[in-house]
Amino acid sequence: MDSFCTWRIVEIRHSFGISMLLDVEDLKVSFHSRDGVNEAVKGVSFQLDAGKTLAIVGESGSGKSVTCMSLTRLLPPPPLCQVSGKARLDGKDLFNLSPKERRQVRGKQIAYIFQEPSTSLNPYYTVGNQIAEAIQYHRDDVEDVEKEVVNLLDQVGIRDPENRAKDYPHQMSGGMKQRVMIAIALACQPRILVADEPTTALDVTIEAQIINLLRDLRERLNMSIILITHNFGIVDEFADDVAVMFRGKIVEAGPAETILANPQHPYTQALIKCIPKMGAKRERLPVVDYALLEE
Repeated sequence: MDSFCTWRIVEIRHSFGISMLLDVEDLKVSFHSRDGVNEAVKGVSFQLDAGKTLAIVGESGSGKSVTCMSLTRLLPPPPLCQVSGKARLDGKDLFNLSPKERRQVRGKQIAYIFQEPSTSLNPYYTVGNQIAEAIQYHRDDVEDVEKEVVNLLDQVGIRDPENRAKDYPHQMSGGMKQRVMIAIALACQPRILVADEPTTALDVTIEAQIINLLRDLRERLNMSIILITHNFGIVDEFADDVAVMFRGKIVEAGPAETILANPQHPYTQALIKCIPKMGAKRERLPVVDYALLEE
């Protein structure tokens, strides 16, 4: 994506007094194996404002998760994985940090909610213990860790938090496990929360509850969010800005309202056309014509 396609971000932010928190420039990620080199991310650039939500949208395999995991180097070490480019958090390049500095960024500055809570939570420990571990590692200011665990579970809407903190993951529903994952992320009081498909495998009612919870937390804590998703319905409800990824590149970016109302790139147009609409009678939803996109 060229500099013009970033819709003159720097000029717009300065004119409106908007504070840029994260600035990613020409990010490239490649994986090396015996079969060769796989370029997963090919020169991606985007910005995230303080207190705002950026949605990174695209199909599976487009490079969304790898892009965000590279920010804190949650990827295999070199030479298995090579990361280049710049990622500045408050002007400080995340890729030039020492291992100790990087550990301080993980969780405390940038926290993650991963796709599947059932595989992210440790089945051998209570959810309270797993939240407490994050608090003990990153927050020396907390004197009563158990009380803070209960407070976090209450914040994410889990009833009877004192008793539920003693439960193991298998004793909770999918929606409750996702709330626990959010509580673990919030335990470190991060400035940026990366929500990687936070409503995957959840029914529509629980999906709405999780999105409403994230929206409420963002407003109360003045937290920035990067939302990784393929669901434009969530984008419409929640995101301020959108970056559309296709095969490792951002093909279109801008304010969510503008992108949804008037998408310019054929891939964005195809994704939006695939959204089912109430009352629309179709034999089947449109499919993305990849041959057309390659032209």
